[in-house]
Amino acid sequence: MKTIFRTMLIAAAAIVTAGCGNSGNKQTEQQASAEVQDPSVAVQKVFVQDVPQDATYTSTVQAYVKNNIVPQTAGRITKINVEVGDNVKKGQVLAEIDKVQLQQAQLQLHNAEVELGRLKALYEAGGLSKSDLDAVELQYNVAKTQVDNLIENTTLLSPIDGVITARNYDAGDMYSMSAPIFTVEQIKPVKLLVAVSESQYSKVGKGNRVTIKADALPELTFDGKIERIYPTIDPATRTFTMEVVVPNNYSSLRPGMFARVTVDFGKNRNVVIPDIAVVKQQGSGERFVYVLNEDGTVSYQKIELGRRMGSEYEVLSGLKDGDVVVTGGQIRLKDGIKVSVNE
Repeated sequence: MKTIFRTMLIAAAAIVTAGCGNSGNKQTEQQASAEVQDPSVAVQKVFVQDVPQDATYTSTVQAYVKNNIVPQTAGRITKINVEVGDNVKKGQVLAEIDKVQLQQAQLQLHNAEVELGRLKALYEAGGLSKSDLDAVELQYNVAKTQVDNLIENTTLLSPIDGVITARNYDAGDMYSMSAPIFTVEQIKPVKLLVAVSESQYSKVGKGNRVTIKADALPELTFDGKIERIYPTIDPATRTFTMEVVVPNNYSSLRPGMFARVTVDFGKNRNVVIPDIAVVKQQGSGERFVYVLNEDGTVSYQKIELGRRMGSEYEVLSGLKDGDVVVTGGQIRLKDGIKVSVNE
């Protein structure tokens, strides 16, 4: 009886072992079948398009003209006519300096004028030599020049239409020649000096239009133009400077504002691809895509990228018009592998 029971147990174990072996074989076969199956990928055909070649640079708004108002000599300030923030016109009197020296010079000029008139009459009567008359006339001209200079330096005028941006003295102060009495800045128009990469030197020209946005005025966009291009390249930064002028008719832009200048360099005709198609090679800055071939295989193609435009890239080299690139499933791919395309 014990022998029969032992025999039954051995038979049952054999059946279980056989069943487990069959299950393992099936799993192995399924795995092998999955490995043989072609990777499934998503693809997209790419085309040559017009790619805008604009670039944005940062700069600081500057006054178009900035004048420091100073007399040539020290003197007491007798009158201040304007304050910081005042708009002034060209020729407007800003301040007056003590006129004692001017009055003395005017008296000397008057005496020289009278003496010159008397000696001219004497010369015409033959009682004076031409050299003596010339000497007196020279003295008169020197005195007149001195008076004109003192008038200019005792009545300080604005040389431009602008706004007063600094006042460093009060009426009654002694001007010490250490700082300007006023600073006047012309802000209609304003200018910006923009540093541009040397690679764009041949693409910009005087008169080209640009757009400007200031961080302080996010809702406004200003139109400007390139007025001047500096003729040399900075060897340290490999950039050149262009001067942009903005009309600023409403005085919205103010000197010192941080601004962004967008320059349009035209358009290029290049292939454009979605960014999800780009594969970065580990350990390098090189970029690749998988290109679908007519026989259903893929090729690992190195590309050179240009501008990024939202979710797309401009391709400078490596692809041609009408190529089909893989946009999904790249992780299982390698060069030359056959794939199946998702419909």
